[in-house]
Amino acid sequence: MKLLEGKTAIVTGASRGIGKAIALKFAEEGCNIAFTDLFADENMKATESEIAALGVTVKGYASNAADFADTDRVVEEIVKDFGRIDVLVNNAGITKDTLLMRMTEEQWDAVINVNLKSVFNFTKAAQRTMLKQRSGSIINLSSVVGVSGNAGQANYSASKAGIIGFTKSIARELGSRGIRSNAIAPGFIITEMTAKIPEEARKAWEESIPMKRGGTPEEVAGVATFLASELSSYVSGQVITVCGAMNT
Repeated sequence: MKLLEGKTAIVTGASRGIGKAIALKFAEEGCNIAFTDLFADENMKATESEIAALGVTVKGYASNAADFADTDRVVEEIVKDFGRIDVLVNNAGITKDTLLMRMTEEQWDAVINVNLKSVFNFTKAAQRTMLKQRSGSIINLSSVVGVSGNAGQANYSASKAGIIGFTKSIARELGSRGIRSNAIAPGFIITEMTAKIPEEARKAWEESIPMKRGGTPEEVAGVATFLASELSSYVSGQVITVCGAMNT
């Protein structure tokens, strides 16, 4: 029996990177996948095909996760198409890194809206179905910088710290209805986003990690699979760091 057999998951921002790795891992474990990204482009179609090849039901949806009304529409559509929501993975996120003295209001608002408001939008929309089912697992992607902060990332750190507070609050609100809420705080994970960091800086960063390497999206996906499955049936309100002991 596969760990997520017969379940349906929504994974936001899943056309690439960590979101895509989570969607693929869930599908390997028998989960049907509804995933979103900002545009229904070639990346979305390619991801849809990869997931479909694993023998589960899958559909990609164009969605502006930062928009409340659009999120409501998309979640309604997903419920019509799939009939249920067992797992919600709030993964959509962006960075606009710069020192506070140079940070514009637009850079602040964009990161807070995409990273933090999207978690509110999707959780509020998906909880209706989970409350009817009296079951569900909500998994929010935070970051180690949401725990410890980082110079040049005040907007990103604030958004990811906000996700942790939100996660813990929702765990307390919805626990009596059989709904769990947890956060994953990845450290230095090798993705398209981190590939933009100059090689010298990347090597210095890896050297500072006790395990002496960056993590992979698949390693984050393994933790998400644990949180989505019944293996973690009494785990709620927690933040699991996936960072090679970088943040201890």
